[in-house]
Amino acid sequence: MNNLSRRKLLAAAGATATSALLAFPGSGIADQFPSQDFRVICAFPAGSGADVLVRFFSEELRKKSGRTVIVENKVGAAGNIAAQFTARAKPDGYTIHIHAGSSTAANFSLFKNPPINPSKELQVVATLNQQPFMVVVDAKSPYKNLKELTAAMLKKGEKASYAESNTTGKVMGELYKVATGVKAVDIPYRTAADSINDFSTGAVDYGMMDPQSAISNAKAGRWRMLAVSTEKRVNAVPDLPTMTEEGVPGVELSGWFAAMVPIETPRPVVDQLNKWFNEIEAEDATKKFLNTYGGDPWITTPEQGQAQLAKDQKDWAGYVKAAKIQPQ
Repeated sequence: MNNLSRRKLLAAAGATATSALLAFPGSGIADQFPSQDFRVICAFPAGSGADVLVRFFSEELRKKSGRTVIVENKVGAAGNIAAQFTARAKPDGYTIHIHAGSSTAANFSLFKNPPINPSKELQVVATLNQQPFMVVVDAKSPYKNLKELTAAMLKKGEKASYAESNTTGKVMGELYKVATGVKAVDIPYRTAADSINDFSTGAVDYGMMDPQSAISNAKAGRWRMLAVSTEKRVNAVPDLPTMTEEGVPGVELSGWFAAMVPIETPRPVVDQLNKWFNEIEAEDATKKFLNTYGGDPWITTPEQGQAQLAKDQKDWAGYVKAAKIQPQ
């Protein structure tokens, strides 16, 4: 029996057990949940910008649930290690993967042998935010806008280079090259922080970076942000133009974070987690936190979140093809 068939059987058994429990008042899964502490799986290194986001929501979950929440950093393979760990965990709602749903979906097309099929093995319990990626340059760079950067990189040809540290940044960089004819070499980094020195020395010309890293480094005076990757400007950084506005059509990527659990997790547990996370997102402190890092709250139902994961998985297959990226 293959893994997917086994999971379907487990899901059916879980649904039957859930129905039986809910038939008796006071004994349902929702009434018993949570009865133990949570593990939140983070695919980013401790202390990174995205890790800060994961820990923010983990702390708020602790307050809502009244249980201890332990963050475990499982870094590697562009998030696949953390996603696979979560998909193989016991489907009881106590192992939660907080990660970019967009990147999770993209990995299915970026790897020749992806360890999981995200939309079939992970359940989105709640979407957490929507955010752009940013085109950035060193703060001392002569390029004040994306048009100037593009013109300079066209002249530089294959001697140009750009930095990225994750899936979305890589695809964004390649789409930018397709749209403009720029020939820059992709320089991947384990984390955005690892690229800071190369920006300052001129070893890389520009970067395609996540908003947490871009905004924090811009505020620290290290980087200058030139444009956002989304179709429209975002509330968090309204003064930054879109890449389309700056003469680069076809790059309209929106990142989003989500809380995900194994697909067989009982529905009452999924609903309870969704309720907690949606309450967290509705708070002014959360909106302020997300805006600080370039994102806007995004409240959805589990069905809407799961549909977005499936849609992104399909869309990213097209992005990867358009960017002419060979699966690893």
